Amino acid sequence: MDRQLVVTTPPHIRSAASVNRIMADVHIALAPVTIAGVYLFGFRSAVLLAVSVLAAVVTEAAIEKILKWDVTIGDYSAALTGLFVGLVLPPGAPLWLGAIGSAFSIAVAKMAFGGLGKNIFNPALAGRVMLLAAWPIAMTKGWLQPLWWRQEGFSFWTLRVADRLGISVDVITSATPLAKGGAPDPYTMMDLFTGRVGGCIGETSAAALLIGGAYLIYRRLIYWQLPASFIATTGILMWAFGGQQGLFTGDFMMHVLAGGLILGAFFMATDMVTSPITIRGQLIMGIGCGAITALVRLKGGPPEGVSYSILIMNAFTPLIDKYTVPRPFGEKVS
Repeated sequence: MDRQLVVTTPPHIRSAASVNRIMADVHIALAPVTIAGVYLFGFRSAVLLAVSVLAAVVTEAAIEKILKWDVTIGDYSAALTGLFVGLVLPPGAPLWLGAIGSAFSIAVAKMAFGGLGKNIFNPALAGRVMLLAAWPIAMTKGWLQPLWWRQEGFSFWTLRVADRLGISVDVITSATPLAKGGAPDPYTMMDLFTGRVGGCIGETSAAALLIGGAYLIYRRLIYWQLPASFIATTGILMWAFGGQQGLFTGDFMMHVLAGGLILGAFFMATDMVTSPITIRGQLIMGIGCGAITALVRLKGGPPEGVSYSILIMNAFTPLIDKYTVPRPFGEKVS
């Protein structure tokens, strides 16, 4: 009779949205950047995306079969993880890299924690960081010039043969703007906005990513505060400290449009499972992600820090929730 139940503070949200519906919406939001990536980098990138998705789905189904769990690949979450892994890979990366990255993301970063909704870290980013640590050369030599496939004499089979023979097709490779320390002369802001620059399959077209991000906000799957604070913090810090001519001479727009910032801010950092619950908590996470991203870009070894910043802030999410979620009336402070 003395047992008391403590409920969370209102409002108590009731929603008809299912996991399938949510995952389908995210797939729809990723459609513009996926199409843009395949158009810019050719059929080879579509094959890499397909291999990544297939590896994720097969890995999840196999683990669930082995553990005698219900097979849940029909909720599209495994396919989504595989798609994310493919989108954060260089378009010329070996196909096995996508397969291993997706398998790791599902097996270690998701299923080892108990499956969907129980993982601590974003699975796709965990897979990418693992690939960067294990195969750094393979992860950094597969850059392609956008629309390279329009060049006379080059095709999907050119890359296949070159990859098999270990030959670098230098005429169609290009470092990313961040790897060069800034936007090189041939790259204009319009190039960065439309995606006509070197980079990962899903990171180059800011326009396509913003369309997808707007769709997620429209569908109320994410709040605008987290991506906005993430992007603004990174841009402001790089403007203040990232210039070669001293303080406040950095290129704000270049550091916002280049690299994986927009993809990470709208699609990775806002993951429902690994991001804070409250708006205040999401602002804290966004600012933290932005600060870490800028720190890595300024002082780190790799030119990009989005993946690391999100994974680090994922680890702080429970602590952020502890101090930002309103305490239920009558609950004692522990």
